Amino acid sequence: MTDRRRFLAAAAATGLAGMSIRARSAASHRPPVAKRVPVFDDYYGTTVADPYRWMEDAQDPDLLPWLKAQDAFTREALAQVPGAAKFRARVGELSGELSVIARLDVAGGRLFFEQQPAGAQNYKLFVKDETGSSSILIDPTVLTIDGGHVSLDWWEPSPDGRRVVYGLSRAGSEASTAHVIDVGTGRILDERIPDTDFGATGWLPDGSGFFYIQLTGKRGTTTIYKNSVVKLHIVDSDPAADRIVLKRGMYEQLPMTEVQIGEVRPIRGSDRAVIMVRDIRPERAVWTALVSDLLGDRAPKFNPVSAIDDLVVSVAATGDDLFLVSNRDAPRGRVLRTSVAAPSLSSAREVVPQSRLVAESVYPVAGGALLRLMDAGVQRLSRVTRDGVTSAVRLPYEGSVTGVFTSEVREDAYVSLTGWLQPRAIWHLGVEGIVRDSGLDAKPPFDLSPYTAERRFARARDGTKVPYTIVARRGWRPDAANPVFAAAYGAYQHAFTPVFQARLLAFLDSGGVYVAANVRGGGEYGREWHKAGQKATKHNTWRDFIDVSKALIATRVTSPRHLVIEGTSAGGIAVGRALTERPDLFAGAVANAGWMNPLRYVAEPNIADIDEWGEVVDAASFRIMHDMDSYQAIRDGVRYPAVLITCGINDPRVATFNAAKFGARLQAATASDAPVLIRVDFNAGHGMGSTRAQRDALVADIFTFALWRAGARGFVPKA
Repeated sequence: MTDRRRFLAAAAATGLAGMSIRARSAASHRPPVAKRVPVFDDYYGTTVADPYRWMEDAQDPDLLPWLKAQDAFTREALAQVPGAAKFRARVGELSGELSVIARLDVAGGRLFFEQQPAGAQNYKLFVKDETGSSSILIDPTVLTIDGGHVSLDWWEPSPDGRRVVYGLSRAGSEASTAHVIDVGTGRILDERIPDTDFGATGWLPDGSGFFYIQLTGKRGTTTIYKNSVVKLHIVDSDPAADRIVLKRGMYEQLPMTEVQIGEVRPIRGSDRAVIMVRDIRPERAVWTALVSDLLGDRAPKFNPVSAIDDLVVSVAATGDDLFLVSNRDAPRGRVLRTSVAAPSLSSAREVVPQSRLVAESVYPVAGGALLRLMDAGVQRLSRVTRDGVTSAVRLPYEGSVTGVFTSEVREDAYVSLTGWLQPRAIWHLGVEGIVRDSGLDAKPPFDLSPYTAERRFARARDGTKVPYTIVARRGWRPDAANPVFAAAYGAYQHAFTPVFQARLLAFLDSGGVYVAANVRGGGEYGREWHKAGQKATKHNTWRDFIDVSKALIATRVTSPRHLVIEGTSAGGIAVGRALTERPDLFAGAVANAGWMNPLRYVAEPNIADIDEWGEVVDAASFRIMHDMDSYQAIRDGVRYPAVLITCGINDPRVATFNAAKFGARLQAATASDAPVLIRVDFNAGHGMGSTRAQRDALVADIFTFALWRAGARGFVPKA
């Protein structure tokens, strides 16, 4: 039997083709059935079954073989989809033509920038000196750790630009080890500091040392992100002797819970520092202190700025000015200014009042601040003086401000801009307020004129207008047969903003239509939009996704037979619950590293995120968490559409068991012939640090699945 006939036989036996195919039975080509081990939990009088609880134990001898077999089956199935090989090659071509800068900083007359050059597999750190010549300072693509690829996690230059502290980790694990490099000589110093996943928070004013956050919990357990500490490291000293400057219970004035993180951020050009305590919530508690006080033997004098309940979500210090974005009594945010040396929130001056736009973040510049604003999914930028004079920065196009790179001692800045059809690039904002192309990014050879992006609104069942954007080739028209890939997120007050995706062009060129749904739970309209899709109101997130899908169907953008939905990470709730609540609306669904089993957050290493969802402490909170649990929402005998579930085995943010349990339960429960596929990358984590080749392969498989299940021309298997 040829490979093609063998695949068709397997497809017929498992329903992979989604159609009747006359071929020989091939039961050996079915994905393996997961064992069921009955477990029952009592939650305040409600009994909940969990037959795949055993998958939470990464050491269970049956888990890894089962995942490997599922992954092998999935990859074979997707590879055999007509057009898949050509599509994957095109995705690689497109991504290889793009150069992207992730971050930039200016220190000591040197320009540092983290860039993935065109054709490179991962990001590298470059330095540009006063002469304008650039060189590679750190290249993780030439390194390996225990046979796995290496990623540059974070970096921080000293104020004089002479040294850089940076973190490296293996295979997307984010398990970072800090290193220090001498910029002038390129010599990597001897010290190594493990468990620095959250990075350094700033250097001492003289560049002799730096503050950093260190994890104290055990990796792979629920303790990993608990009780982290802030330490001070003096360069060329033994890290084992590093002193703790901030930890839970160390200072009565600085209360911390076990999942909160402390930060000490020295202000450039000043003898003071900003101290913050935060968790997954946007709000943070803030103090200021003299840097010298933090180095002494006596308890520092902390000047209180704000408590968590003051709803301060962003801080920028320059000179003696401390700019704050507060949501208190202003759900769309207002900007306040107080003193670094003697802060007072009660007497702080309001320099930017609340407006129609959402004040998201402030960034320090000499003499004032830059303010990033959200306008229903589109971001804008303004300059604010210490006296409250505000002037809008004219950007070259409407889209996203994905990065603002400033210094307390400089008036100019760099900004990272992108749009649905504008590749991400770094622009320079001069002191005169004009934005110009920095020239740091090579122009990709894309002709983007054949594509278009259109903003629309759906009416949710409670009357709320939910924005969504359609990205497609020009000339597309309403047709119930359009293959549509619709994505949503809706969590953490993070807005789903326009971002150019070179790989998406391959999907659009194959006849696909892409939709980005701005569901509640995100930050498109500020704090109120977030709270309208969080905890007790979380159902609005997935029902907004359902209602956007219904709007796409009602306006003949597509139809249920041609609509595939997707959610990534926390977006797993949006896609998983939309799928389980209205399986009849969709031809397929993709849960990409999705959080599918929230009720079992107690088994997650990333328990620090619980403030976004709420702990289970009584019957009411149990019901809230249970309602957002896609794994628990699966019902036997329902005709579910095709589902692709992806995960990385090293993921520290969403445990692999979410994908495994959700996939096993769906495979056992569904009454349809549509496939439930599980794709595992055994050399990746949550996507951070993945190589370009890994990202290419993942995106190609996701879009291949979507085109196949949505019935795109050339991707439908024939008998």
